[in-house]
Amino acid sequence: MIGDTLLTNDERLIEVVLYLENEPVSLEQLVKITSLQEIVVTEALKRLMNYYIEFNHGIKLVDNHGFYSFLPNEDLHEKLQSCYGKKVDRRLSKAALETLSIIAYRQPTTRREVENIRGVSSDNIIRILRERDYITVVGRKEVPGYPSLYGTTKKFLYEFNLPSIAALPKLSDIDKERFASLEDVDE
Repeated sequence: MIGDTLLTNDERLIEVVLYLENEPVSLEQLVKITSLQEIVVTEALKRLMNYYIEFNHGIKLVDNHGFYSFLPNEDLHEKLQSCYGKKVDRRLSKAALETLSIIAYRQPTTRREVENIRGVSSDNIIRILRERDYITVVGRKEVPGYPSLYGTTKKFLYEFNLPSIAALPKLSDIDKERFASLEDVDE
């Protein structure tokens, strides 16, 4: 049993910030938003995690590679699926996944470089990936026209359960050759 069943004001503040943010929040963001010391936030997060478990709440606080958010408890998934499982299918198409993986492995990279690897236009797919916040413009390439350079976002890492871009699976030899042959593509 957690010593005191009432949450402290600091714990309540962190709880409501996580609720209002509606997206996973890092420890650094929580410190900044709440103006609390990091040790206070860390201890409050631990206590909140235990609190939701011990009192068998419908939600739980999870730590996904340093990003904190509320999720439904697994035992409720079946009951929730009938009402909340029919949301619009936001999975990515094979073409979008291919484009996203090219950007993830080559970043920063241009649209033209992606198209040269894929062999087809990627304008619409890049637009979709930007709308879903999987990729973002990270700079401009120093060539005529100064095309946008794309890279992946924190949302990409979170949704694909990656602690960092270094955690991407290693490329096969065939894929390495495909990528290497296009290293010096001019815009």
